[in-house]
Amino acid sequence: MSRVRFPFAKQRVLVLGCVAALGAASLAAAKSGVEKRLDAAAAVLSETLDSVDQGIPASLLDRAHCVGVFPSVWKGALLIGGRFGKGVVTCRVAESSQNSSWSAPVNFRIEGGNIGFQVGGNQTDLVLLFLGERAIPKLLRTGFTIGLDGAAAAGPVGRTAAGQTDALLGVEIVTYSRSRGLFAGVSVDGATLRPAHKANRMLYEGWSPYPKEILEGRHPATPAAQPLLDVLNKHSPERRRSD
Repeated sequence: MSRVRFPFAKQRVLVLGCVAALGAASLAAAKSGVEKRLDAAAAVLSETLDSVDQGIPASLLDRAHCVGVFPSVWKGALLIGGRFGKGVVTCRVAESSQNSSWSAPVNFRIEGGNIGFQVGGNQTDLVLLFLGERAIPKLLRTGFTIGLDGAAAAGPVGRTAAGQTDALLGVEIVTYSRSRGLFAGVSVDGATLRPAHKANRMLYEGWSPYPKEILEGRHPATPAAQPLLDVLNKHSPERRRSD
């Protein structure tokens, strides 16, 4: 009897081993996707901040309490349920919290709403500046709707826009987009932000800390997040203007 069963037992072990290997490969691919998104977010932010004439005004970034970057948000998603894309949010932390002036990032999904796409582009990069702390507790709820849970406005761009930032009094979220090389302020009222828990588990090695703990600087950033934090630390290492 044992001679008959042994091949089947061996095949079963082989099948289970293949399933485990495929599962590990799938997890690695998912994690790689999260890391690529962080790289893309760092590239988008670097390009928008390095451009003096067409980028985000430094005075406005210095007022931001948190920054969200959503690379390659797809316009076509409107036709399949309104899901746009994913990105990351990071917030300023006390100097005593960690070496960086910005927290480790939290993955978020953005969906629905009326997001503008310049010059007929099929996708766009979004950058959101949260100017005050009042929007953050709302952001960490199940769903945060821009324009409803926080007053939003399209942001000014370039060095000549510095004087326009005073007109944003009372605005909690300033929004930008970049499509086909064109960077400009854009309205995203009605779009909803939600934490992407699966992506956060991938980023933090299977452990999913609370988004609040991450954004308060109570969880260390992973190496994959460092390029994004380096960009922010370079351009706005500390908050130099209070709301």
